[in-house]
Amino acid sequence: MLFQVAAVASLLAIAPLTWAWLRSDGHRALAEGDGWAERVPYSPTALVLGAGLYSGRPSPMLARRLDITAELYHAGKLRAVLVSGDNSRVGYDEPSAMRDYLTARGVPAERIVLDYAGFDTWDSCLRARHVFGADRVTVITQRFHLPRAVALCRTAGLETFGVGDDSARRWPEPTYAYAARELFASAKGLADAVLRSDPVFPGPRETSLEHILTQNR
Repeated sequence: MLFQVAAVASLLAIAPLTWAWLRSDGHRALAEGDGWAERVPYSPTALVLGAGLYSGRPSPMLARRLDITAELYHAGKLRAVLVSGDNSRVGYDEPSAMRDYLTARGVPAERIVLDYAGFDTWDSCLRARHVFGADRVTVITQRFHLPRAVALCRTAGLETFGVGDDSARRWPEPTYAYAARELFASAKGLADAVLRSDPVFPGPRETSLEHILTQNR
């Protein structure tokens, strides 16, 4: 009996991870190897998810996401960038720091849109679709987070391809810690997807992204 209970509990524990992997299968790639950017399909918009600040600047993992974004932009794979992060308290502003990092790497400020209420992956995906009007995105994150990010954005109604950085090569210890956290984060993500949870801030509607995408067509 105990064995059966343990077996069922194990299956339930890995079910969200399995869902994320299956839901994102065929819709993700890693930013590695020669010419990786050329193998990424074109998308009108990059959705870059926040990953923390150190002394007001992007954390190493967030900086890597932004480097990938800049490379895709310069390779002609994007028209606009939606940076989505946390600005819930005074003195902590992920989206503005992300914009400044990108502009320093040659991405024009007028091509960047800021979402100040991307408090988690589900909120970022929902707001990209329903607040900013995106319908097709390349979501950019780390490898350990990539299946969940792609799965949630697709569930939110976005045609999504994901590009991830294999951060284990540069930062193995934090990567493994974050990867372990995915067990719980995927469970929350699946619950949000099933329940269709509302984002913390569901609106109002913004047209800045649509304005960029309709320019010079």
